[in-house]
Amino acid sequence: MLEALEGLGAHRDAVVLVGAQAVYLHAGSADFATAPTTTDADLALIPEKLADEPAVVDAMRASGFVPGDQPGRWLGHGGIAVDLMTPEALCGGSSSHRSARLQPPHNDKMTARRTVGLEAAVLDNDVRAILALDADDSRSFKIKVAGPAALIVSKVIKIAERREQPRHRLKPKDGLDVLRLLRAEKDFPGLARRLQGLVSNELSSSVANQAVGELRVLAAEPDDLLPTLAAEAEAGFSDPDEIKMSMVALVDELLREFDRVS
Repeated sequence: MLEALEGLGAHRDAVVLVGAQAVYLHAGSADFATAPTTTDADLALIPEKLADEPAVVDAMRASGFVPGDQPGRWLGHGGIAVDLMTPEALCGGSSSHRSARLQPPHNDKMTARRTVGLEAAVLDNDVRAILALDADDSRSFKIKVAGPAALIVSKVIKIAERREQPRHRLKPKDGLDVLRLLRAEKDFPGLARRLQGLVSNELSSSVANQAVGELRVLAAEPDDLLPTLAAEAEAGFSDPDEIKMSMVALVDELLREFDRVS
């Protein structure tokens, strides 16, 4: 990820860290046995904040990345992937195409992938310093990192989109990431207010409303999809019933706070 951030220097103000690495920055292990590790990096691009030059594809290639098998997937040394994505609501062109269809000079179809659910990350984020894990690597970049409310929205949207698809498309760790965020949260009223703010904003209202509605369905009972996925991710390490009940209780707490401030 640091190689990508270094190469995207001119565009760094347009970058928001999303996905698992953002979750782990907020939640760490959250008392789970399953280690918070990932090799890939997910970066959302805000089109209006992209610099005029260089083109994003040129910046990524100059940093040693090559296009992967789909728009927005860039492969670095050792095949490590960095996914560049743009919120669906900020993309041009037809929604039938996976390419973000950005404005010139960033209009190469491989630049970024259009993705529903990332709209919330444009609004709910905080600037944090991203450091290297290697003590001998002194690189550090300050970038926007999606907040817990935005991450819950994007994770829930992703899970809901895939529930009717083949079972292998559903990733148990996505369910566990939602639970990580909820377990690590110390201010549920504050999280509910941020979620309500996303519901009230024109850019994110559609996906935030959808995520709230999906939470009411996907985690109402212990055997619903979100608790089940989280329990699968912790299989062999934690009591599955405890994981499921924890998910149901924490989602219920968040929704009660959300309803109170709505």
